[in-house]
Amino acid sequence: MSALKIKKGASSHSAYNLRPTFSDAEERHTLAVIVDNEPGVLARVIGLFSGRGYNIDSLTVAEVDHTGHMSRITIVTTGTPQIIEQIKAQLGRIVVVHEVHDLTVEGRAVERELALLRVTGTGDKRVEALRLADIFRANVVDSTLDSFVFEITGTSEKVDAFADLMRPLGLEEIARTGVAALSRGN
Repeated sequence: MSALKIKKGASSHSAYNLRPTFSDAEERHTLAVIVDNEPGVLARVIGLFSGRGYNIDSLTVAEVDHTGHMSRITIVTTGTPQIIEQIKAQLGRIVVVHEVHDLTVEGRAVERELALLRVTGTGDKRVEALRLADIFRANVVDSTLDSFVFEITGTSEKVDAFADLMRPLGLEEIARTGVAALSRGN
């Protein structure tokens, strides 16, 4: 009798899935967490990330229900699918957390970020900065004889692209709000 020569995971007729179900690919996820608005809640949520060595790429927090004293924490993080699942499960176990939504997997979402950029320059650089601001639909919110402060709203990629173009023109300082995100309607 000869031995069966079946490669691991090769048969589509097998009763067992022999292929690994995990992935080593890092993915960017946007999580929306609804919590009680009380002292120490943000520290507990952030402590979950720092205690396990997870990184937070962006963080925004605001009260969304004044009468119910509820806040929304929007967290952008990167990790393997297993790490993201672990983060969501651990967030859900915190007592003051009411809901955890992974906007990346739940469907399409709208993400926006606000940034303020101070650009210093004179002459042609000043004119070019205004021209680029017009293309990116950035607003001038402050102007002096040698600098502008631009306000830009859009995706993180749009803000990054605008900042990259402003660097050679005299970008001095940038302040970013972090990502705010909502699921899209049906």
